[in-house]
Amino acid sequence: MEEESELLALRRGKLEALRAGGIEPFGTSFETSGDIAHIREKFSEGASFRVAGRITAHRDMGKSHFLDLRDATGRIQIYLQTKEFGAKAMEVFGLLDLGDFIGAEGTCFTTKTGEPTLKIHRFEILAKSLRPLPEKWHGLQDVEARYRQRYLDLITNDQSRDVFAQRILVLRETRRFFEERGFVEVETPMLQSVPGGAAAEPFRTHHKALGMDLYLRIAPELYLKRLLIAGFTKVFELNRNFRNEGISRRHNPEFTMLEAYWAYANFEMMADLVESFICHLAEKVAGGLKIEHRDAEGNITRTINLQRPWRRARYYDLVREVAGSDWFEISDQQRREGAKQLGVEILPQLVDFEVTQHVFEKLIEEKTFDPLFVTHCPKELVPLAKQNREDPDLVDVYELIINGVEISPGYTELNDPMVQRARLLAQAGEETQRVDEEFLLALEYGMPPAGGFGVGIDRLTMLLTGAESIRDVILFPLLKLKRT
Repeated sequence: MEEESELLALRRGKLEALRAGGIEPFGTSFETSGDIAHIREKFSEGASFRVAGRITAHRDMGKSHFLDLRDATGRIQIYLQTKEFGAKAMEVFGLLDLGDFIGAEGTCFTTKTGEPTLKIHRFEILAKSLRPLPEKWHGLQDVEARYRQRYLDLITNDQSRDVFAQRILVLRETRRFFEERGFVEVETPMLQSVPGGAAAEPFRTHHKALGMDLYLRIAPELYLKRLLIAGFTKVFELNRNFRNEGISRRHNPEFTMLEAYWAYANFEMMADLVESFICHLAEKVAGGLKIEHRDAEGNITRTINLQRPWRRARYYDLVREVAGSDWFEISDQQRREGAKQLGVEILPQLVDFEVTQHVFEKLIEEKTFDPLFVTHCPKELVPLAKQNREDPDLVDVYELIINGVEISPGYTELNDPMVQRARLLAQAGEETQRVDEEFLLALEYGMPPAGGFGVGIDRLTMLLTGAESIRDVILFPLLKLKRT
């Protein structure tokens, strides 16, 4: 702490020295020739550029200096010779530290080692850094500090920058993929009077002017279906959802979802679409259909193969494979006992279909890594899906599992308003106020048959980048308040 205090005092002393010399340490603007990636792309011997960025390295050669400037797009080396700058300019240069932002103007040349470099003939300070950056080669060693001070993580950690560059590409390619197929992007409310579209605990707030309670949305589904009723045929939304539930390496209370709805389609067409979509992203973002996941030491821990076609199997058939061919013929109590024998913990309050679902999650979902579409699930699991015509106890759905987690649910949408009302009432139990009457009213005007699906963008980015925690792909994940 004493050493840190000395460093802080030294930097503040330089700040005051700059001001005493008539130099404002926090500039107002600096017109550049583009970001650093653009300058590197357009680099040619003798060309002139204006560049700005943060100093992340400084090599003092006595009569000459080499510095690295960095922004979010990359790094470029700049070079200056002491004899070409006056005493005043070199006095200012001597007050610079790693972490400071500067603007510079110079001409391109390539060093003997082949490094593209700008030989600068002027510079100006744009922002003084009053705290030293973490050591370049080690960065932030504390994992929580990486999440809490993401800006420092991004400055010092190339791998972290690469992950978020890939996430940006995921979002860009998602929009391009759906727009090229005739889908239109829409926006629906984040504040809702009834939290619908999923079974989850919402965050609650209050609107003073209207004197009413509102909820942060848990899903946009019921509003997107209103647009099908209105006549839209292909819609999608990249949305923020909020669920007041636990935090884990796969869950964050605020997360990003893609939802898409296609009039006159069914769940099988949606499965084809999501398969094409994820393979498209893998090619663009990960460079191919085989994705390697590695540990902290760089060793390959798992290779996920997205080669098409992806396997499709019925829910009941998969459960029978792990729990026995007679699983659905034995009694409720026998299923509970069977689950325990299989090593699956069953809480007393679970109803029968939830017992089977726990077996499915532990013995099938968590152990499946290559893509698997699980189809024809029990109707209790998906109250917004259309019942299967051959077996009314099932619904026409898929659940896409990759890397041990559900990546995407999709289904043939239920468009019978009477059946939908009964399903939502059963889901709400005694909390009838949680039934969205406005949606049911809209449904009575007629919604075309349709298919829909959702994809968790955070989990999908984890899959494509090999990240082991959802916090590694969210710029600012929710954390406990830091104790002071």
